[in-house]
Amino acid sequence: MIDVQRLRVLRTVAEHGSFNQAAAALHLTPSAVSQHIAALERSLGTQVVARSTRGVTLTPAGRIMVGAAESVAAELAHAQQQVDRLGHGRTQLTIATFTSGGRLLLPGALTHLTATHPDTVVHVKEAEPEDSLPLVRQGAVDLALAYHFDGPLPGRPGQSPTLEWTPLMDDPLHVVLPDTHPLADRDTLDISELATEPWVLGCRKTETYLRRYAERAGFEPEVRGTTTDYFFARSLVAAGTGISLIPSIAQTPPTPGLRTIPITPPTPTRHLGVATIHRRNQPHVKTLIQALQKQAAALDETCRGG
Repeated sequence: MIDVQRLRVLRTVAEHGSFNQAAAALHLTPSAVSQHIAALERSLGTQVVARSTRGVTLTPAGRIMVGAAESVAAELAHAQQQVDRLGHGRTQLTIATFTSGGRLLLPGALTHLTATHPDTVVHVKEAEPEDSLPLVRQGAVDLALAYHFDGPLPGRPGQSPTLEWTPLMDDPLHVVLPDTHPLADRDTLDISELATEPWVLGCRKTETYLRRYAERAGFEPEVRGTTTDYFFARSLVAAGTGISLIPSIAQTPPTPGLRTIPITPPTPTRHLGVATIHRRNQPHVKTLIQALQKQAAALDETCRGG
């Protein structure tokens, strides 16, 4: 029989890429971590990690076992919640959310949830998708309000358990500039027209998109401001530091003195949704997702000027 503790150790090794870092995270010695992995490999009859001077990487068998480890962790966390409910008579619901989604979508949905299921105790954690989606897989949170761009959801290829994704809305990125800017009267802008402009960045994923589009247009963007908050980025644009590339929902409510202009296609777009595992039909989870869908529809209409 496979030891659950050894699976936990393997999952931590996979997360950190080395025995030493995994040992620190688990409050074990590197030797103890190595012994757990060796014992797991003996029980399976195959290697789960490939060791090298640069660290460790998962073998195909290791990737399978890490997926199993995450599934086991999620199920144990769910079982703990059910036991807690037996003892306290109340449902615990933990939600992870990115900042702008939490600010604009979550409060109204939570109001509806608590009115419909008053016995639900809600816990909220702020986290970007690359952090929140692993928490869903591990059972540390019940669901994540998250987003992804044109590619797949953040995570390792073939990662298990598979997330159930409920789409909420598309959130295109627009150019934001002062309303006194020479281009402020335009209905749309091509990114190539902004080659000589200074930029303010609202998050590192937006920077990735900006640099990708700028490279296609043949220029290197001049970055004069970097933040992790779109609302701060808007204030820097208003102060004349530069222009920015900001998602639609992060422009609500509008900032006086700024103009928002769509980018000519292909337009960089965030796809917002809810990630869960096997719990979408639980009454309180289902209620919250439906409430988020209504909030997203209303917000989408507002962003479109409806």
